[in-house]
Amino acid sequence: MELICRTVIFFLSVSPSLGIDREFIQNFITIAGPLPSESVNKLHRQNQVLPEEHQGPAAAEAPDDLCQQDLVAPELPRYFSHLREIGVTHYKVFLPWAAVLPTGDAGEPDEARVRCYRELLRTLAAARLRPVVVLHHQRIPGAVAARATGRKAKAFADLFVEYAEFSFRVFGDLVDVWLTFSDLPEVLKSLPYGDPQQRAQAIGAAHTAAYTVYQEKYPPAGGKLSIALGVDNVLDSASSELLSASLQDSLDFLSLSLEYCCGNETDFYKKLSEFQNVWKDREILIFNLKFLDCCSMEENPFMSVAAIVTAISKEGSRTIGYDVNELLDFSSPHVLSKINTLRENSDAVLAPRSSYQTVWEMFAQQPELERDSFLQDVFPSGFLWGTSTGAFNIEGAWAADGKGESIWDQFGHAGHVYMNQTADVACDSYYKTSYDVHLLRGLRPQLYKFSLSWPRIFPIGTNETVNSKGVDYYSQLINRLLDSNVEPMVTLFHWDLPQALQVLGGWQNESIIDAFVNYADFCFTTFGDRVKFWITFHEPWVISYAGYGTGEHPPGITDPGVASYKVAHTILKAHAKVWHLYNDKYRSQQLGKVGLVLNSDWAEPRTPSDSEDVRASERYLQFMLGWFAHPIFVNGDYPDILKAQIQEVNQQCSTTVAELPLFTEEEKSWVKGTADFFGLSHYTSRLVSAVAAGTCTPGYESIGNFSLHVDPSWPQTASPWVHVVPWGLRRLLKFVSLEYTGTKIPIYIAGNGMPTEDTGDLLNDTQRVDYFRRYINEALKAVTLDTVDVRSYIARSLVDGFEGPMGYSLKFGLHHVNFEDSNRPRTPKASAYFYSSVIEKNGFPSTVLKRSTPVVFDLPAPSKLPNLPASEVPSKSKVVWEKFSSQTSFERDMYFYGTFPEDFSWGVSSSSYQIEGGWDADGKGPSIWDNFTHIPGNVNNNDTGDIACDSYHKVEEDIYLLRALGVKNYRFSLSWPRIFPNGRNNSVNSYGVDYYNRLIDGLVANNITPIVTLYHWDLPQALQDIGGWESTVLIDLFDSFADFCFQTFGDRVKFWITFNEPQILAWLGYGTGYFPPNVKDPGSAPYKVAHILLKAHARVYHTYDDKYRASQGGVIALCPYINWAEPQTPSDPRDVEAADRYLQFLVGWFAHPVFKNGDYPDVMKWKVGNRSELQNLPSSRLPVFTAEEREYIRGTADVFFFNTYTTKIVTHSTSPLTPFSYEYDQEVSITVDSSWPSSALAGHHPVAWGMRRVLNWIKEEYGNPPIYVIENGVGIKTNSDVDDNARIFYYKTYIDEALKAYRLDGVNLRGYNAWSAMDNFEWVDGYDPRFGLYQVDFDNPNRPRTPKRSAVYYAEIIRNNGIPLPKEDEFLYGEFPENFWWSVATAAYQIEGGWRADGKGLSIWDKFSHTPLRISNDDTGDVACDSYHKIEEDVEMLKSLKVSHYRFSISWSRILPDGTTRYINEMGLNYYERLIDALLAANIKPQVTLYHWDLPQALQNVGGWENDTIVQRFKEYAELLFQRLGDKVKFWITLNEPYNTAYLGYGVGTAAPGISVRPGRAPYVVGHNLIKAHAEAWHLYNETYRAKQGGLISIAINSDWAEPRNPHKQEDVDAAMRYLQFLLGWFAHPIFKNGDYNEVMKTRIRERSLAQGLNQSRLPEFTESEKQRIKGTYDYFGLNHYTTVLAYNLNYAAGILSYDSDRGVATISDRSWLNSGSTWLKVTPFGFRKLLRWIKDEYNDPPIYVTENGVSERGAVDFNDTWRTHYYRSYINEALKAVVLDGVDLRGYTAWTLMDNFEWAVGFDEKFGLYHVNFTDPALPRHPKASARYYSQIINCNGFPDPAAGPHPCLELEPEVTPTDTAPGLADSVSFLGLDLTSQSAEVALYVLFALSAVGALGLVLFAYRYGKLSRSSPKQSHMELSKL
Repeated sequence: MELICRTVIFFLSVSPSLGIDREFIQNFITIAGPLPSESVNKLHRQNQVLPEEHQGPAAAEAPDDLCQQDLVAPELPRYFSHLREIGVTHYKVFLPWAAVLPTGDAGEPDEARVRCYRELLRTLAAARLRPVVVLHHQRIPGAVAARATGRKAKAFADLFVEYAEFSFRVFGDLVDVWLTFSDLPEVLKSLPYGDPQQRAQAIGAAHTAAYTVYQEKYPPAGGKLSIALGVDNVLDSASSELLSASLQDSLDFLSLSLEYCCGNETDFYKKLSEFQNVWKDREILIFNLKFLDCCSMEENPFMSVAAIVTAISKEGSRTIGYDVNELLDFSSPHVLSKINTLRENSDAVLAPRSSYQTVWEMFAQQPELERDSFLQDVFPSGFLWGTSTGAFNIEGAWAADGKGESIWDQFGHAGHVYMNQTADVACDSYYKTSYDVHLLRGLRPQLYKFSLSWPRIFPIGTNETVNSKGVDYYSQLINRLLDSNVEPMVTLFHWDLPQALQVLGGWQNESIIDAFVNYADFCFTTFGDRVKFWITFHEPWVISYAGYGTGEHPPGITDPGVASYKVAHTILKAHAKVWHLYNDKYRSQQLGKVGLVLNSDWAEPRTPSDSEDVRASERYLQFMLGWFAHPIFVNGDYPDILKAQIQEVNQQCSTTVAELPLFTEEEKSWVKGTADFFGLSHYTSRLVSAVAAGTCTPGYESIGNFSLHVDPSWPQTASPWVHVVPWGLRRLLKFVSLEYTGTKIPIYIAGNGMPTEDTGDLLNDTQRVDYFRRYINEALKAVTLDTVDVRSYIARSLVDGFEGPMGYSLKFGLHHVNFEDSNRPRTPKASAYFYSSVIEKNGFPSTVLKRSTPVVFDLPAPSKLPNLPASEVPSKSKVVWEKFSSQTSFERDMYFYGTFPEDFSWGVSSSSYQIEGGWDADGKGPSIWDNFTHIPGNVNNNDTGDIACDSYHKVEEDIYLLRALGVKNYRFSLSWPRIFPNGRNNSVNSYGVDYYNRLIDGLVANNITPIVTLYHWDLPQALQDIGGWESTVLIDLFDSFADFCFQTFGDRVKFWITFNEPQILAWLGYGTGYFPPNVKDPGSAPYKVAHILLKAHARVYHTYDDKYRASQGGVIALCPYINWAEPQTPSDPRDVEAADRYLQFLVGWFAHPVFKNGDYPDVMKWKVGNRSELQNLPSSRLPVFTAEEREYIRGTADVFFFNTYTTKIVTHSTSPLTPFSYEYDQEVSITVDSSWPSSALAGHHPVAWGMRRVLNWIKEEYGNPPIYVIENGVGIKTNSDVDDNARIFYYKTYIDEALKAYRLDGVNLRGYNAWSAMDNFEWVDGYDPRFGLYQVDFDNPNRPRTPKRSAVYYAEIIRNNGIPLPKEDEFLYGEFPENFWWSVATAAYQIEGGWRADGKGLSIWDKFSHTPLRISNDDTGDVACDSYHKIEEDVEMLKSLKVSHYRFSISWSRILPDGTTRYINEMGLNYYERLIDALLAANIKPQVTLYHWDLPQALQNVGGWENDTIVQRFKEYAELLFQRLGDKVKFWITLNEPYNTAYLGYGVGTAAPGISVRPGRAPYVVGHNLIKAHAEAWHLYNETYRAKQGGLISIAINSDWAEPRNPHKQEDVDAAMRYLQFLLGWFAHPIFKNGDYNEVMKTRIRERSLAQGLNQSRLPEFTESEKQRIKGTYDYFGLNHYTTVLAYNLNYAAGILSYDSDRGVATISDRSWLNSGSTWLKVTPFGFRKLLRWIKDEYNDPPIYVTENGVSERGAVDFNDTWRTHYYRSYINEALKAVVLDGVDLRGYTAWTLMDNFEWAVGFDEKFGLYHVNFTDPALPRHPKASARYYSQIINCNGFPDPAAGPHPCLELEPEVTPTDTAPGLADSVSFLGLDLTSQSAEVALYVLFALSAVGALGLVLFAYRYGKLSRSSPKQSHMELSKL
């Protein structure tokens, strides 16, 4: 069987004589199989698989069905592998039709047989044999014959196609060569047709139909289909001709069955010649070859084969392969000797050449013109396009989230990189996954090659520590790629070794192999279910050469003779081990591929005629590429050339110059074949010369004995090592194919690109475009001309990045990254657009691609909209105000989660004049906006739209950004003067038409629906010259323009808008003259113009309806502009009427005629008519429609398009009669709320809730038509707003309100478009306001488009089809741990009152509150809640709440009036003793705070907390309390919120003692003393009292959670962490970590202090002994938490000395967060869980007690405080998640606060209480709010019982215990629902209302359930709590 190998050798040697080129031999097919019967029997006997009685029959049937019982023997894989080893490439598999489909029905296959054949095909694939599958062999199945009998030939064809299609579907992934039929004589005989021609027709039809199905339904990636024919005629001549004719166009190659009779050669060649006359110029596979009577075959079996191939080739055909079955048995020594003789003779003719010599000779004589010619062709179907990055090049976040240090981190920090640059931030891709995927969607590659950072996953390099956040990052990236249809190609090692492993020797230490295998094992396990392309090492030559040879790269070792080779040796073994790991453990389940990427230049001899230079060139390639490729792809060992050269150098020198390690034989076998593909990186070529006299100094070139040069004519790039030599790639690919891969291993070009400099034009990178164009074309030549099996091309790189030692000075990216901007914005370069077009076309097609077939769009139902009556005055739509205007802000602003329907249309919008530019290009006529903008003074900054975004020249760029956004539609407008320059159809501008055709075709090709506006304000100036829209002539002219557009574009455009915002056109163009045509006639012209616009719209609608709708099937409407109108006083009917009137004048003006009765709204007719009469006019200024016109206009819209941006507050106003004005006719006054956010345009305030209301108004007013929001967005006035959080807030809230309208209100909303796609010309405001999702640089002539953060955000909205509830925000049912503490808190000064009672001394808050202008309303705590006198009432409230604990503070000055123990006020102490006793009697445990801000004024007089003597005073005070109260108090808090004492009290002065003169020093001194005081009190208790009293003592630290304002930005992430460290970490770090301040604070304050000229930090230092005393002074972590902030970096001037400037952080809040009664407190439950988890991680999992948490309100009391109930429900649930899901050791929760009280500087304005206190009643009665009852229920249930488990006993209501008023005789009056009731009556009424609310809520739930069942919407329920509350 060795003879097959020799057969191949024979053909290689004789190929020149046969006319077969050497390249063709690479893909030559040698086909064997199926097993002959005797072989099957022998195989089974050898393996004892079959019992003897079964051997005969089984073997007899073996050729037809290998899947009989027990026939797939274990020996088969070995047999197949042996065939492959000896040169067989393909194997015949005969599918048994009757066995696969026993009944003939594809719906009833034999599943077992199907599985068996799939397994057989997999076995072949595993042996690297490719199957040739024959669908049917010999006689047709009986069941098929029966079904075809008596029917036409087509019946048989249909049955066969059903079977063939089933086979393609089931086996097609494993098969790429198919034959429909073989053994045609038997097939023809068995057909149930008597007529030979009918039989031929049946076969031809069956084959042709199968071929068509295969090509159309299963487009083959290299797959081919044929039929096996013979040269003997088995049919009559007519039938043969019929069959031949039917098969001519349905064969990919000709498959031939031959019988060669060794005595009758002449007859054979005659038949063959006749056959070839019919089948000319075909590739021929000799599928079946039989030799008859050929005794001489034993002497030489190949001469006959050679003769046959020669005969076929003479006729112009070429043989692509042949059957070798009959040659397998000739294996005698006699034959072997003959073969050897043949080979010797052949060698004499053609001496063996190396692969390099072959390639070199192949191209050496190539003329330059031919070499550089451009090939117009495409790559094979299925070719993969990609782009790449490397982890350390782009990720940044070098120490974030637990990542370990890499060798590149250390290398950069040691100053080894250009300009001391580092990769610390790089492109910030660790935080910008969505940004990078956004770019990929625009680029649309099929592959994204990126690397995993080993130290990000295993920080110390081993699996002892796994960094889950790093794993999450890659998991998210992989998921996002797959979501975007991009296949991840993942590199395990791209140079960034964990520094911890380098310390151990790095790649010089062989123990690293096991570490790498463990790392790879983890990656395969974690990501392998989704990753199918794995690269073990990226360019290991660079690691060995630059890292350990020259030392240019880390680890910076210079040892080219030893270390370099040792490292390569280790890497090769590590690679092999990982390949085997995948192969053995993962491949069968994950079905992926593992390879590596090797980099190589092409080597060209410097002197082509010098054989030494030729050999040196080959040596260079072997030293660079063969070093790694030869062991893996050839024989498991280094190339002989490499080994010989190193040996020669060492022999020449007295010392060993280089040490090449040796592989053992076992290692060779282990390394060989360990790649599923050959990854190739290539950038440039070299001229190589031999070195005359070598040197013994170790060096890459000296060891290799070569010298490297470049041709000076080769173009230079920014890097000295990359020259542009495209033709080198083709030659290198051919070399790789010959030397390493052949047809067995595919080649993936995994890295190709060039660097540009960081100066000049960074975006218009024409040199890179040319580089890609030429290099990709050379790859195309290699594929198509040289038959190299290249499967992919991956461009380097997606983005500019950190380029090793050159830092950021070299730019390889397709996208420019601005490293000077902390946002790291990414902007596509010209090369990105070019490469995207190459991907789209799959190369360089010679012909223009055909226009795309229009996609099937989701259109609204074609039914006409209903006829509606005229609107009333006010309209019935006033129900919208009735429904929404009474909402509380909580109900109105509660965020809603959910998704839109699946067919919802997301888009972006633009308009022609605003983006196109090209104002006079290619024959475009001038528009009124061209003329208007060219007059100075008309437009801000005298801006014009002459160029705008230059979209006229940037179709591909615009489609690129649309594709990146993932939009389903794009709304744009047609420029009338671009199509008709003079406005009339006698002047069609073909260039303009072509522009729109290209745009529309591009959109359709990318499945983006065009929504086209016919008129967006840019009237041809020629038509304005005849009167413009004041002339009725324009009705016909506009119709003519529209008709042309429908006819030209309507086959692809299905959504048409006639007019955009006609009100703006009429009013601003013809009323105020603010817009062109600059007519100022406010009283008449707007109405006249609107009248004509409506008639023009109707005309165009009817044109479309009559001429085009039937064939084009589109929809058409106009698009009004709508502001929401909110009545100033919703309860005032006049204001409601005014708001309705405003909308009728604004919207109804155009919508009422179209959607209702064909006429204007009655209120318009009434108002304008009456005012015209009052103005002494003979008739109304509002024109009148005739009855015929009304009927013509009514119903001329299929959908409701509209634009909306903002809301107005409207009230009735009587307007003056003069001047005549549309604006005055409305008789309204318009204002805005001063609290609304602003934007770049004065009238555009973001008021999101207006969106929901306007959608409801359209629903009510116009019968709920299909509604599309066509424009919605916000302008920001700035030149650069890539980090546009204000725009994100806008979309986040507006889209949510639209979602509410759809989900909650049943509004028929079908689509939403953001305005706008990109920054553009914003009419008279020019380029100042920026509305775009993409930033356009108008100062750059290229007009580059850069995605803003809002683009990424909006793309995410689109991807999610709305705003689904995040998984982490889902409500968690469950209970807290047993013995969980439930508490409520107060503070002494806030509730006690009695400020001078019973000997109490003054506190700093007494003085502060008595100082004018310090407290709101000049409130004081003199009385407060009078708790000093109301112990009983307070305890009753606590009992009612069912709390287990009560946290309160002790007034230092009530106990020690002067702050010292010189005098103890027993009366004050007695108050606390009585309180504690009362609590204990009620089974409520006290939690006592020693200090809650009310320092004795006497101590403040001597410096307060700035005087370090206070530490001792505090210790003495604490000891007194421990002594007197410690036997009853078991939970102590030393200090409450020391941050507020230090910062508010001594920094900004907004709290007592009100000091603000030393903001950069005093807070730190105070904080220092507070920490020491706490530590002393803790040690005192710990050492003196703990043993006896057994209590706990710690500190309560307040902290917000800080989210980065931009979570995709390292700078903001750092700012958020800095915020936490300056707030919580200031006090927590010394106490809970190391006794000292955190490094962030120390570093920041020290650096700023020194920069300010100070010689030391303003932050005091602890001595070592103090650090030891402070460290660990806690028993628990007391946490006060209320809210979350969004933090971002803010750089203060260096000279500012303050805590804020030291911190360098500013904060804002998200506009979607619920407000409270406090400006600083936003309802952000998610932050609570995050903060608890952060404390756990940061401070080593301490026990945590939440010591304060609550929410405030302002204004009149509302006992049904749903917002507070919501707050507690959501916040406490987040605490439960922290416990259950995050393992936080949370022991207790405390609500703030028991009752409304004195809230420090805001006095009594803000109320946090669970109980209301009536401060206007001297008795200060307390009454529970609804939240008190709810909190009590949570306590009773110890959490949230799952309603799915049924009613829980803890939810049963218990009788409410009403606290007793202090003065029961005084009937406190309460205003309740407009009634003055006693407090008791009001309370009863409250509970009745509460009960009714519960019933109502239940009803609402039932209704929601019913609605949910009926709704067609997504079944996923929203988690919004509006209805529940």
